[in-house]
Amino acid sequence: MQGVVYKSTGSWYTVVDAEGKMWNARLKGVFKQEGLTSTNPIAVGDVVDFDMENEGEGSVMIKKIHDRRNYINRQSPRIKSQQHIVAANIDQSLLIATLREPRTSQGFIDRFLVACEMYHVPAVILFNKADLYRQKEIETFEELEEMYEGIGYEVYLLSVKEGKGVDAVQDKLQNKITLVSGHSGVGKSSFINSMIPDVKIRTKDISGWSGKGQHTTTFAEMHSLPFGGHLIDTPGMKEFGLVDVEKAELSGYFPEMRQRLNDCQFNNCLHINEPGCAIKEAVRNGEIHENRYVSYYGILESIGEKSW
Repeated sequence: MQGVVYKSTGSWYTVVDAEGKMWNARLKGVFKQEGLTSTNPIAVGDVVDFDMENEGEGSVMIKKIHDRRNYINRQSPRIKSQQHIVAANIDQSLLIATLREPRTSQGFIDRFLVACEMYHVPAVILFNKADLYRQKEIETFEELEEMYEGIGYEVYLLSVKEGKGVDAVQDKLQNKITLVSGHSGVGKSSFINSMIPDVKIRTKDISGWSGKGQHTTTFAEMHSLPFGGHLIDTPGMKEFGLVDVEKAELSGYFPEMRQRLNDCQFNNCLHINEPGCAIKEAVRNGEIHENRYVSYYGILESIGEKSW
């Protein structure tokens, strides 16, 4: 029998077969994915083969994980030397960000975009909580929108609370498997509830003393959209630690840098102090946004450190 993993709780999984029936599943023995050191051998979105274990209880045993066409991973928050696979076999990713209560840093956004570029997953950026934005946040959004759209990313402004901008995003989701990510408190659960009212994912207010979000989603879970397609809800993240990226290849995951790499004088240029660097020249000329270069430099400096 074959199915798709809809939910992962660490030791047990919810698998949905071709007929839409849900099964409680667990692993048969220890799985080793070639080339991966992961804290979770199976991720939401994985296609698996399974055998019946106890039909009366609806439990099955997973015996095979099919090859993944892609996945998004991050540094494990518990074991820094290992990775955690966020989701597998996805068509696109939605990063939900906010400019108030809490504020999403550009560094967090750019790290997530690098992870998407590494595994060829199209990324869309949603700035939520527009109903809370003052003039300065509106101006910041307009600057970020211009910067990210200028390098090929789609950017949306919405207020899930007031239902503004949601319809435009809904059209992007139809018949696709979409990963929904962001740090705690940005409104991921509220967004998914707006797309799938029957789900009723629990939400929480922002922590008053810290201005930071509180985790409401504990485990990754896939939900079916009523108009076709699926959303994968993920726990909120405080940080997005990158794994499996080398200093020499990092600039290739910045679209505006990638198209200029062949113009550098040296093919191993890291775009710091090297002569004849086309990237530094483009920053000076305003062709590459200075803030994106600052993000690149920050990530470059962190590569090889034991914890970020």
